[in-house]
Amino acid sequence: MKTSDFSFDLPDELIAHRPLDQRDHSRLMHLNRSKNSITHRRFFDLPQFLNAGDRIIFNNTRVIPGRVYVLKDTGVKIELLFIKELSPTKWNVIAKPAKRLKVGTVVSLEKDPSVSFTVTESCEDGSRNLICAEPITPILERVGEMPIPPYMERRADESDNTTYQTVYAEKRGAVAAPTAGLHFTDEILEQIRAKGVDVSFVTLHVGIGTFRPVKVDNILEHTMHSEEYEIDPATAEAINETKAKGGRVIAVGTTVVRTLESNCDDSGVVHAGRGSTEIFIYPGYRFKMIDALITNFHLSESTLLMLVSAFYNRESVMDAYRVAIEERYRFFSYGDSMFIE
Repeated sequence: MKTSDFSFDLPDELIAHRPLDQRDHSRLMHLNRSKNSITHRRFFDLPQFLNAGDRIIFNNTRVIPGRVYVLKDTGVKIELLFIKELSPTKWNVIAKPAKRLKVGTVVSLEKDPSVSFTVTESCEDGSRNLICAEPITPILERVGEMPIPPYMERRADESDNTTYQTVYAEKRGAVAAPTAGLHFTDEILEQIRAKGVDVSFVTLHVGIGTFRPVKVDNILEHTMHSEEYEIDPATAEAINETKAKGGRVIAVGTTVVRTLESNCDDSGVVHAGRGSTEIFIYPGYRFKMIDALITNFHLSESTLLMLVSAFYNRESVMDAYRVAIEERYRFFSYGDSMFIE
């Protein structure tokens, strides 16, 4: 199967550069696999499609405000994206332009020159490790910007601190939002629970690989990025109980799919645990746990689109994307949503 099988042309004006004023007013495309049908709704209609006894699973990762701008002593400005905490005073970062940051280079914060970082290592993947004289997390919380995706073609502003975070975000560690969850409000969560739908949370810290395109023609040659996850014992037990009683497990986003499918055995039992996953889901994959999926509209030729195609089938998903373009749906992180059951 070729990467080009998942290609589509998207008009620039359909890329959502900013969110709607109300999260749950995004459009919702409903795909019914058994009927092979498409209907058009609003996200606040979602509870109508859920049943008592279902369990909806959310990713409660919290996005790090990890984009900062630093200056060399020559005055050259460099963008840093803080990716992973190695210790309180040492982080792994991606720099633009990276060639400006050699080992031993000292840079200072543009917004607070009293804070400086020293590059200690140049990593094989092109990233850098750097250290600071004080804990870095409080610095990021104070001056960091939300790492909104590059296709938005703008710097994050203060409003993104709220809108690029789910209302249930809890465990800090992601460099990108689990965007399917951005449509949910506290009111929608209350309506879901009122219907007798159970709610559970897992954690998968979305990594920088979410921005990286597939660069090979044969998708089997693609190396998937690794992301850290956690499923606690009580959550695993609750999910298995739902399946045993005949309820549906509904994943909010591809990150939840990857988390649960990574930790589900061939008998359909999900296990508690924490670690990292590099699971790559594409058409032909046999799902062991997920019964329905809430997701956004993804980039052309992306692994996310391949996963969604695996859950339904490539032809139907690509047809749905064509319909979405015709109907002027909004695409990507701040865009509209899709519910596949």
